[in-house]
Amino acid sequence: MSDIPAPVENIPSLPVPLERDVFLRTLIRELAGTLQEVVGLEEAAGYISVVGQRIGDQINEQYRDALGTAALDSHQVAQVLVDLKRRIQGDFYLIEVTDEKIVLGNRRCPFAEKVIGRPAMCMMTSNVFGVIAAENLGQAKVVLEETIASGAAGCRVVVYLKETPEARAAAGREYFKS
Repeated sequence: MSDIPAPVENIPSLPVPLERDVFLRTLIRELAGTLQEVVGLEEAAGYISVVGQRIGDQINEQYRDALGTAALDSHQVAQVLVDLKRRIQGDFYLIEVTDEKIVLGNRRCPFAEKVIGRPAMCMMTSNVFGVIAAENLGQAKVVLEETIASGAAGCRVVVYLKETPEARAAAGREYFKS
């Protein structure tokens, strides 16, 4: 005698919006939300920053290897930042690129609707961008001026590449070459 129930044939065809991408984005959203609730937004952002730094190191190495270079210049960094987000289904674009800063806009978060109300998740962007810029150019300061997570229609991210009066006055996270 078996305790295994007879299969219900229509279960695989039910309209349940579940697949790997949605599951993983939901998992990250709930992890970030739990961290924000348990330890607070600042501490949650700190934990997520550690993961972002590791991912930033890996992505930086992959692009440098693919381009066959030991370091990227500021224009290559800007294009890599846009490309990496495109590859993970974000919609970042360049607004301005100078020797002092890279300004990016974004119309679609890679986490889609799962990022709303979870600003700690934006630390992934800050850290990946900051690590890539700093490891190639010496230093960076990332300022998340507007984010979808906080309710804006899009994101505006400034990556300062040099310590200027404007960069010093901006509230953001600083990164330095290791």
